[in-house]
Amino acid sequence: MELVLLRHGQSIWNKENLFTGWTDVDLSEQGIKEAEEAGRQLKKAGFDFDICYTSYLKRAIHTLQYVLDAMDRVWLPTVKSWKLNERHYGALQGLNKAATAEQYGEEQVKIWRRSFDIAPPLLAENDERNPALQEPYRNEDKKLLPLGESLKDTIERVVPYYEHSILQDMKKGKRVLVTAHGNSIRALVQYFEKLSPEEILKIDIPTGVPLVYEFDKDGKFVNKKYLGDEESINRKISAVAAQGKARQVS
Repeated sequence: MELVLLRHGQSIWNKENLFTGWTDVDLSEQGIKEAEEAGRQLKKAGFDFDICYTSYLKRAIHTLQYVLDAMDRVWLPTVKSWKLNERHYGALQGLNKAATAEQYGEEQVKIWRRSFDIAPPLLAENDERNPALQEPYRNEDKKLLPLGESLKDTIERVVPYYEHSILQDMKKGKRVLVTAHGNSIRALVQYFEKLSPEEILKIDIPTGVPLVYEFDKDGKFVNKKYLGDEESINRKISAVAAQGKARQVS
């Protein structure tokens, strides 16, 4: 069995180095190009799909649309779930990562961004950024919607969704594409590869690069690979890793 995971292309707030989380920002021009290129890479490599999964956030939804357009597969059925949303960054959402590192120190920002089980400062329930007050989540159980999450919290919603929905389609022989976010994909990476909390914190997911997982018939991890130019992929991974550092003064 194979599964293709794709982090959305660069978003407007990725470009501006802001904490995004569940803020529903769109793709940048570069992000659109990345999504289109991802579609071309998948088509060139001979991939085809039967069903797609994505989050409630437009940067992932639009990435999927560009990918499917490049593959001439816009008609494929798509399932959307908030369980595949990015990690919720709570009160940090909208803050510049480098400026926050200058204010609170790189170590504190690193803890907020990359600790396994420490959540950022939570939103107040009356904050307009609270998903329970937003239209996309009007039909969801408000008690389940977070005001901020650690990576551990994100894993605890993503993995059960994978097991109950995505994996079941794979076991039926369906070819699946999941277009999601850096931390929701990291949640799956940890689960597939049985990584420790320390190991997963070192993993960075590049934007707009298809990640192909291979499993045995029981759904156990066998192998993985990125599609595309290795040098370009490594540059993207390094850029993601550097986002939480304070600005360098020349």
